[in-house]
Amino acid sequence: MKNFKTLAAGEIFTADYEVKKSVFLANVSHVETEESAREFLNQIRKKYFDATHNCSAWILGETGDKQKSNDDGEPGGTAGNPILDAIKKNELTNICVVVTRYFGGIKLGAGGLIRAYSHTAALGIAAAKIVRMTTFQKIAVTVEYSFLAQIENFLRNKKISVANAEYAADVTLNLLLEPVDVDNFLAELTELTAANFLAETQGEVLIPVNL
Repeated sequence: MKNFKTLAAGEIFTADYEVKKSVFLANVSHVETEESAREFLNQIRKKYFDATHNCSAWILGETGDKQKSNDDGEPGGTAGNPILDAIKKNELTNICVVVTRYFGGIKLGAGGLIRAYSHTAALGIAAAKIVRMTTFQKIAVTVEYSFLAQIENFLRNKKISVANAEYAADVTLNLLLEPVDVDNFLAELTELTAANFLAETQGEVLIPVNL
């Protein structure tokens, strides 16, 4: 799995910008598929159905390999690409940005449009909650109850996340560690308990970490 930066899910982030009586509105959302990106774009188009333009760009995938931009009637390269560039500058993926324009009667020229769309997109991204999708190794550690308090204190000091605990004849703690920390953690746990534990790795998972 590859770590990457994206937006917190479940919220639309907004910003606005005005230049020469034209009003630009940014709406920014976390998306994970082209279908969800199109749905978000259509949602914004319906909301601002009376706008002059609803220009957009999105980047998808852990490596950001799926990219698309749309000028929506603005001169070629003056809207969609500047929005896309704003996303790239922030090294984000799984994100869709829609910049809506209400024309104010004064033409901005190609350079002015590029600056306005780029700036509005950047404002929308700046208003968003950015997270890093981080790879964690899932490890199940099973110990006797006599070691539980000692191990729980050890985990607290190390700030290691316990996803959940299973209580049976012994107790199993389901932990989340960054892969680079696993070997050192197991070595320290071996020393702490004189190897009186059983550890089982259970694959990796991507978890959002606030930046």
